[in-house]
Amino acid sequence: MAELQLRGISKSFGVVPVIHNVDLDIADGEFVVFVGPSGCGKSTLLRTISGLEEPSSGQVLIGGEDVTDFDPSERGVAMVFQSYALYPHMTVEENLGFGLRMGGMPKNDVAVRVADAAKVLELEALLDRKPRQLSGGQRQRVAIGRAIVRQPKAFLFDEPLSNLDAELRVQMRIEIAKLHQELGATMVYVTHDQVEAMTLADKIVVLRDGRIEQQGTPIALYDDPDNVFVAGFIGSPRMNLMRATVVSSSGQHAVVRPDAFPDTTVEVRLRGAAVAAGTAVTLGIRPEHFIDAADGVPSLNATAQVVEQLGGVSYVYASGTDGAQITVQEKGHSRVPAGATIRIGLDAQLCLLFGADGKRL
Repeated sequence: MAELQLRGISKSFGVVPVIHNVDLDIADGEFVVFVGPSGCGKSTLLRTISGLEEPSSGQVLIGGEDVTDFDPSERGVAMVFQSYALYPHMTVEENLGFGLRMGGMPKNDVAVRVADAAKVLELEALLDRKPRQLSGGQRQRVAIGRAIVRQPKAFLFDEPLSNLDAELRVQMRIEIAKLHQELGATMVYVTHDQVEAMTLADKIVVLRDGRIEQQGTPIALYDDPDNVFVAGFIGSPRMNLMRATVVSSSGQHAVVRPDAFPDTTVEVRLRGAAVAAGTAVTLGIRPEHFIDAADGVPSLNATAQVVEQLGGVSYVYASGTDGAQITVQEKGHSRVPAGATIRIGLDAQLCLLFGADGKRL
């Protein structure tokens, strides 16, 4: 296994830049997930690590060695794609060992590696089957096994679960997490699904427009986002973001008034210096951070529009005076009927504040 390092990576297709001067360190054995909206450059960055894309500038280092000019086959990485790309006329066993056989490895050594991979992925009973006889999850496990037999320095996953249904995605997510624990391998994983990112990653790298917006542990990004983009992107349902105005500010706190709820003020802790009164800001609070309204608790009056009952939790989608939308998470079954006026409290300690430029205040 090996650490990965990107130094000043930029990539353009013709005159269109898609990656901008990216620097990134991935530790040996770390599970790193690239997330971001479609077109943010996450797959391009992964393909640059693999050697399938050549950077316009910068360096790719694997295990401390500059591999920028190496062919993909020389980099010691294995990639698992969105499509399974299995040979339909071959059995599972033949698919697993195909790359090794083409590389000239002796049959006995191929058989040992295939058997080891099949055991790790619980494919031993399926070795004689053809791909058409497998479920989607089984096919994806074969595709992963084909990477495992190569014993690479790092595994690269490009949205490997996007072709699976919801139940299989959860199952395969658990399988990949167990695989990482068992192998202790360096893994880089691309997805647009933040649930996959939050549950799999040691470190999440959030990308937008070919730049890294923030990187850190899943909980650090969830609790302490650097800007509005990360705050709104990480978390499902997304964070409530409301236009607000600073009423007063001193020391490490600011009192703000949400524009959609003019009868309410809330005192929010600041990261840095005080903010001038009258400044337009964005107030952020996650759906689960609303509390019961009570004396002394800043509260909002809103109108419930839609209520989703999911069993363990419920989501109330409500609106303020100017139509601003907020989402409130409740435990268990909600008794709020659509169209009802609700009063909800804000946990001021968990509210976040962002400036006009989107950065945390």
